[in-house]
Amino acid sequence: MKREQLIDQIRLKKSFLCIGLDTDIDKIPNSLLDTEDPVFEFNKKIIDATKDFCVSYKINTAFYESRGLAGWTSLIKTFEYLPKDCFSIADAKRGDIGNTSEMYAKAFFDPGSSGMSFDSVTVAPYMGADSVKPFLSFEDKWVILLALTSNQGSKDFQFLTSDGGGMLFESVLNTAKEWGSDENMMFVVGATRGEAFLTIRKHVPNHFLLVPGVGAQGGSLDDVCKFGMNQDCGLLVNSSRAIIYASSGEDFAEAARREAKKVQQEMAAWL
Repeated sequence: MKREQLIDQIRLKKSFLCIGLDTDIDKIPNSLLDTEDPVFEFNKKIIDATKDFCVSYKINTAFYESRGLAGWTSLIKTFEYLPKDCFSIADAKRGDIGNTSEMYAKAFFDPGSSGMSFDSVTVAPYMGADSVKPFLSFEDKWVILLALTSNQGSKDFQFLTSDGGGMLFESVLNTAKEWGSDENMMFVVGATRGEAFLTIRKHVPNHFLLVPGVGAQGGSLDDVCKFGMNQDCGLLVNSSRAIIYASSGEDFAEAARREAKKVQQEMAAWL
């Protein structure tokens, strides 16, 4: 998906909501466990219920990889079911080099190889340019690079002062933006960082930011929009558990729809 297509969807749906399909088989309703593929059936109902209110779906691949062959089958079926007008994210956090990185890129971008062709994949920048550029070689595909995350452990490295005088996450932004462009690279910035978005925007004013942490993790949508929004919106705000597990009962899909609509209406006000 091209940048302009994503922006068009944001304007059309008055939403920049990304829904995370972090589907844990131990948390889905018991009634689905007797189906052929419980995880896919859950995802299918969530997608059907929420696709009017979001512009993106993010699949955390760890929840699928942990289940071996059955999990990969659910992952491929879920990818195939995603609405074509929604920006698809493989949240895989890959970060190796050379031909290993090339194989990771094929896994998520080359349908002839893996059966999947996501619009984007999350990548860790620690090993530098040669861990990222193989993903950027695919036309109309995006790298979403980890920049400033919301977890406690982010303080271990991301806020260290670099040789240039700024913090390490700032060096990541300034170096990585030279590898690609705002047409094929986004950055992950945790919603719990609030005013740090002002610093982020000094370095990457035009890039899209993928923002996890709104909802169950306590991030503020208002702060994200106030400090992080640019002229094209420039945000994909992810919510996972707060939407897909809004109810643990048989009404889980209806509850997810209500939560997604609620967030979309908040976003429409900002847009």
